[in-house]
Amino acid sequence: MADPLLPPPLDLLDGAALFLDFDGTLVELAETPDAISVPDHLHPLLDRLAARLGGALAIVSGRAIGDLEQHLGPLPIAVSGSHGLELRTADGRVGPVPAPASLDIARDAIRRFAAGDAGLIVEDKPASVALHYRGAPAQAADAVALAGALAERTGLTVQAGKMVVELRPAGADKGDALRRLMAEPAFANKRPVFVGDDLTDEHAFAAAAEMDGAGILAGPPRKTAAAWRLDDVAAVAAWLMAVTGDVRG
Repeated sequence: MADPLLPPPLDLLDGAALFLDFDGTLVELAETPDAISVPDHLHPLLDRLAARLGGALAIVSGRAIGDLEQHLGPLPIAVSGSHGLELRTADGRVGPVPAPASLDIARDAIRRFAAGDAGLIVEDKPASVALHYRGAPAQAADAVALAGALAERTGLTVQAGKMVVELRPAGADKGDALRRLMAEPAFANKRPVFVGDDLTDEHAFAAAAEMDGAGILAGPPRKTAAAWRLDDVAAVAAWLMAVTGDVRG
């Protein structure tokens, strides 16, 4: 059995570019996507990190960029949403959002399925649709089966997460977002470090490792491509505060 992953050292971000997942990493997971609570320390912490890293900071989330900004306000840093399908640089340049016509078929089918159970939440994004079943765990098997059947029918890809399945076009993930941002001037010639908690973050952990960087898993031990681990959202915040010299950690 492999040795458990250790917490990352404070000097890991020296000469690095930092990529942060949102849900389960910077904020605690909630029963529904809209029910999250953004901690008071987060905005000033992001400001200090951006200054510490010379602008080489990005949030890479499964949420749509517009959804992120409903909770965080305008983001003056690079951001990727919808698991790599959306990307906006710090200077406001926006990447394309491919949305195939078959996505409408998936949206309609998922809405019909969710209409029968108030615990099911449909999350529409510019180029994908997600079905959250945290509030209806008995529907898990049927939700996964529906997503698989719709993927076969539409040619979309199933992205599984914590109590959620998402249908999206193939060809983009959080690892792709990391690679695209690493080509930007603020990130170039630095080592990527990605912090995330979910299975959807594994693509980014692997991409960071391929570029001589590292992943940091936030959460309980599991099989992962990450090189380091922090216990939870609070531990991530404490480490990032320590990195920026905030001793409150």
